[in-house]
Amino acid sequence: MRTELFDYRLPRDFIAQKPLPLRDHSRMMVLDRKSGSIIHDNFFNISKYLCPGDVLVINESRVSRCRILGKKESTGAQIECFVLQKVNIFDEDNEYEVLLKPSKRLKTGDKVVLGDHFLKILSKGEYGKAIVVFSSNINEIFDSVGQLPLPPYIKGRDFDENRYQTVYASKEGSAAAPTAGLHFTKELISSLKEKGIFFAKIILDIGLGTFRPISAQDIREHRMHEEYYYIDSREAGIIEDGRQRPGSKIIAVGTTAARLLETLMQKFGKVMEGSGYTGIYIYPPYKFKAVDCMITNFHLPRSSLLVMVSAFTGREKILGAYDEAKRNNYRFYSFGDCMFIK
Repeated sequence: MRTELFDYRLPRDFIAQKPLPLRDHSRMMVLDRKSGSIIHDNFFNISKYLCPGDVLVINESRVSRCRILGKKESTGAQIECFVLQKVNIFDEDNEYEVLLKPSKRLKTGDKVVLGDHFLKILSKGEYGKAIVVFSSNINEIFDSVGQLPLPPYIKGRDFDENRYQTVYASKEGSAAAPTAGLHFTKELISSLKEKGIFFAKIILDIGLGTFRPISAQDIREHRMHEEYYYIDSREAGIIEDGRQRPGSKIIAVGTTAARLLETLMQKFGKVMEGSGYTGIYIYPPYKFKAVDCMITNFHLPRSSLLVMVSAFTGREKILGAYDEAKRNNYRFYSFGDCMFIK
């Protein structure tokens, strides 16, 4: 299937540059994926579309301050470093996969000074990626010189950076926010629980590859980056009970939650505890095995995320819904409005 089929035009004015004053006041397009019908609503009314016994699966991963500005030791040239993931999460060394800009100025063995710390390049890969070793514990470096990474289409930082974290974010590890969860408030979560709706917590650490457009001419030739995941037995049990309960729906809060659920179904045929890495790539005509509904923001053209929601809903319905969103002045991308696809 040609990648150009997942392209669309979006004037810059539609790209949300700041969060709304109130998280749950974002607009919500409710899309019925069977009929294609659309309802325009607000996120604070999400309970209207949920029933007691439904399970919302949320990604608790927290965005790390993993953007670091440094200088090449030998020349003083400015270098930007994005820490992607630990090379081996079970080792206690300081080796990480990073993205370096501009990478052409660097070679194996070079050092980059990061305030009172430094990194040394062990090996270089494609697209600016490298394996490096840091002189100190990565959390110390994040605390002293790290910045919160923002998507390249967000041009300013004149807002509270906590708004780029979900209210339930816990363990740091992501290079980008699970943005579908940004619309929830603690009060809304409490009211949904009182209604009998369950929340199941997972971890999937989001990498910067989520912003990389599909460059292949055919979507089937694209290769996904791998991301670390974790789910414990209690949370897996909540989801699996929901899957078996007549009439209950499993709602993935974001494409990251959907990726993990479908990874587990592919591996085990059910949702169960575990940890590891997933490089699952979901594209049409994939048939979802665990996800009944999805809360998701509006995604970039030619992105793997747009391809995924097209697999869930149908390409023509999704692109038609995006056109409807533009006609109704919805806000797009990370700080934008959202869809509830049922």
